[in-house]
Amino acid sequence: MPESLPPLWTAQEIALATGGRIEGGVFDASGLTYNSREIGPGDLFLALRGARDGHDFAGNAFAAGAAGALVERPVDGGPCVVVPDTLHALEALGAAARDRAPHIRRGAVTGSVGKTSVTQAIKAGLDLAGPAHASIKSYNNHIGVPLTLARMPQATERAVFEIGMNAPGEIAPLARMVQPHAACVTTVGPVHIEAFADGEAGVAREKAAIFQGLGPGGLAVINGDNPHVETLHQAALHVGARVATFGSETFHDARLIDFAPHDGGARVTAEVWGRTHVFPLRQSGFHWGLNSLAVILMLDALDVPIETALAALAEFEPLKGRGETRQVHIPGGAFTLIDESYNANPLSMKAGFLSLGAKRVERGGRRVVVLTDMLELGDQSRALHAGLSVPIDAAAIDVVHAAGPEMRHLFDALAPERRGVWAPTAADLADQAEDLVGANDIVMVKGSNGSKASLVAAALLRLERDTTGGPPLK
Repeated sequence: MPESLPPLWTAQEIALATGGRIEGGVFDASGLTYNSREIGPGDLFLALRGARDGHDFAGNAFAAGAAGALVERPVDGGPCVVVPDTLHALEALGAAARDRAPHIRRGAVTGSVGKTSVTQAIKAGLDLAGPAHASIKSYNNHIGVPLTLARMPQATERAVFEIGMNAPGEIAPLARMVQPHAACVTTVGPVHIEAFADGEAGVAREKAAIFQGLGPGGLAVINGDNPHVETLHQAALHVGARVATFGSETFHDARLIDFAPHDGGARVTAEVWGRTHVFPLRQSGFHWGLNSLAVILMLDALDVPIETALAALAEFEPLKGRGETRQVHIPGGAFTLIDESYNANPLSMKAGFLSLGAKRVERGGRRVVVLTDMLELGDQSRALHAGLSVPIDAAAIDVVHAAGPEMRHLFDALAPERRGVWAPTAADLADQAEDLVGANDIVMVKGSNGSKASLVAAALLRLERDTTGGPPLK
């Protein structure tokens, strides 16, 4: 740990925040993790109990350089703070990190689509404005949110947190833990609907619960084009929050006027708080028109000038599995691979088809989608999968390859000329990668993370050959 940086936590501070007792001596921790394989020198190891008991890996953590451990029973290998329950202790440590630095402006993001990308784009703007902190990966659940809080250095000026859910009642306690000054719902759609008796309406109420973390005068940033806008608006007003909306209508605080995609990105024209701005993006998906406005409003609420926000958006690259674009060379030329394999739901599928349909295809090329099952759609799954044929037709997609039992419903609903290959699993489809694409095609791979669309994306990347026509590159 550099001498110029104070420790993230001392053993005494950890004990005070959690009500624990110090065993084996005091220590200073520069970081915090619950995964012994991710331990760096000077980190605090958090021994969580789950499918596997973290206490069994404390020795590995100390061997990797852990400064100490937060545990429910003393462990060998190094000093520790002993508490009755390590998850509750993590929550207490997160709350202590929040309370010891009241100067930090905090934002929170949720939504059925786009919350990770929007969170990371906000982080890009915060980084340009000063010392910043944010969720990593998709650390947005009952462990990830307090862990992100507990990792927040006192010198931070601004922070943004991603908050997710799989079932009712999960968002509100996490939002109250973060106590954001501004909170955003990117959009609401049919995601995780099998967990809600009233489907999408229940999802909307759960997403609106993020505003329960706002204090009076906090800002709720809402997608005004979403059909559930009134549910979100009322939830924000109920806690005394101010509301800012983004959308395509003239009455929105941030209005999308035009989104012009091109190779390598897009040009956005928007009006924000009455001023017109034209700015570039490195994202070409149409959903990034509204996403960029959500980012701007959140950054404004966290005291980041709009010029800084636009500069950050201009350099923000697509995240892995969320729109990464690659040229893949094969015999006879190359195809363009758009990797959207990280996740999928009906809303993001439609947005992806729209974006693909707007792309210019070289002579002899096709617009191709490779799709795997969308998950957690309950008894609406069959209809929602089959219904994707409508936006596919509207976007003039040439060929659809699909994998999984749910995607079979789409495959059967397609016009025969659009049907490519269907396979029982993503792995089976990946084995046929060479037959799925041709030179000059533009290919989008998309599916739920659990249905393994990433296997197909990886297989398509492995088709890469050198420009002399040699063997596949390793």
